Amino acid sequence: MTSTPNRPHVLLSVAASIDGYIDDATENRLLLSNDADFDRVDAERAGVDAILVGANTIAADNPRLMVRSADRRQTRLEAGKTESPIKVTLTRGGTALDPEAKFFTTGDQDKLVYTTTSALADVAKSVGEVATVIDAGDPLDLDRVLADLADRGIKRLMVEGGSQMHTAFLTAGLADELHLVVAPFLVGHVSAPRFVGTGEFPQGSDNPFELAGVERIGEVVLLKYLAPNR
Repeated sequence: MTSTPNRPHVLLSVAASIDGYIDDATENRLLLSNDADFDRVDAERAGVDAILVGANTIAADNPRLMVRSADRRQTRLEAGKTESPIKVTLTRGGTALDPEAKFFTTGDQDKLVYTTTSALADVAKSVGEVATVIDAGDPLDLDRVLADLADRGIKRLMVEGGSQMHTAFLTAGLADELHLVVAPFLVGHVSAPRFVGTGEFPQGSDNPFELAGVERIGEVVLLKYLAPNR
């Protein structure tokens, strides 16, 4: 996969436990942050053109991916934008997308679904009436996805998860910026999802991220990193 400069700036946003888990192994969603940090994330959302999550995250968490603050929504409208950023998801066809999920049913902004060539017909049949379904190659090509987003006017993309999405963008060297919130506890469940999975990461010890900021937000800590050679 060859990276192209014709792509949005990619911001990865994640909250994790000290030992790197983004959830636990129970049926209940693990709270990894606090109200002040949720508001910070809301401000970040208001400042981007699109938000991306994986199909697994839609199935597991049913996120709305909307800007919560009325003032921020109004500011976007005054700038000629939709109240909340465009919603984007990726699926290789293995996860069934529910057209009744909040990802599709909330907000008047565009919903974009990128999928593999082989799964295109099935995905279009499933969610084609509530989203724009786009061929992203076979296998699914992140560079192709980002180039298409750039062609649609997306200049800043926020990736909010889950583990497979973070792993994919990082292993491909396509993350420009990382905002990592660390919660002050351990999870320790081997079956729980981690921030990233196994992969070959170009941001190794010989090519590390640049620490651009550290901020305490109540009991959690925000670490801001910039990608090397960005």
